[in-house]
Amino acid sequence: MSFLVIGECVADIVPAPAGSAAADRVHPGGSPANVAHGLGRLGRDVTLLTQLADDDTGRLIEAHLRDAGVRVEVGERPPRTPSAVVGLDAHGGATYRFDIAWTLTGGAPAGLAPDHVHIGSIAAVTAPGAAAVLAETERLRARATVSYDPNVRPALMGEHGAAVARVERCVALSDLAKASDEDLAWLYPDEEPHTVAARWLGLGPALVLVTRGAAGSFALGRKHLVEAAALPVAVADTVGAGDSFMSAVLDALAGQGRDALGTLDAEDLDGLLRRASAAAAVTVSRGGSWPPDRDELEAALREEALRSGRAR
Repeated sequence: MSFLVIGECVADIVPAPAGSAAADRVHPGGSPANVAHGLGRLGRDVTLLTQLADDDTGRLIEAHLRDAGVRVEVGERPPRTPSAVVGLDAHGGATYRFDIAWTLTGGAPAGLAPDHVHIGSIAAVTAPGAAAVLAETERLRARATVSYDPNVRPALMGEHGAAVARVERCVALSDLAKASDEDLAWLYPDEEPHTVAARWLGLGPALVLVTRGAAGSFALGRKHLVEAAALPVAVADTVGAGDSFMSAVLDALAGQGRDALGTLDAEDLDGLLRRASAAAAVTVSRGGSWPPDRDELEAALREEALRSGRAR
């Protein structure tokens, strides 16, 4: 099972506290890059098609990805690697101030034939590079399943109505769509997440997942709606939590074809949410976007099973 992730890399810069002599911390980031990194950490065959400058942060991010086993295909070399200054609230929640452009023009290397394509975030909706992302996704989906996570960044989305239309086009290309309740609240401020998920399901995906932070998550398939609680965890910060959730979902569904995704039953969906929630819980328990490897994920699942009385 091979994965192709198309999208941005971003250097997440966490400023040192005011008055501190410490230096700012730089974490490799960018939602698509985080998803690729999470898949690599789980031992999956994954390629990231992205943009990186030949600068210090670009080299830091590329080394970070390659260390996890991700093949990095740099489609463009921008003047500088995109960055985001991260602000953390008292609960570890993250906000971002961006310096980013997305200008990808090419597609995947010749001969690369992935079984699954993941797109999302800034790269899927930001001109001019979004056109290349969508063209490549349309080309590859004849043989590959597709997933999408809007990972909404309001400051970069442009005019609201046009942004919603771009997001819905990506949803319609997908077999699996995942969003956070915060994403949906910006896209559809007057609608409940379950209502939006049902409408997205009608656009084409076989499965829609919605994460709700400490309130848990839910999965809506063609036959079942399943809700799951969040795992209790001491939160260091929430950077990369949704991306870790996404990586674990893709790992769990590896090998499921387009038709099979539409037949997942309630037990399948419950197990999927629990696995992805465990991955997110590991990630938020430590600083930056650092998802679990397979041993850490299995250990987290065993701990959750013992706590909930599911262990045998």
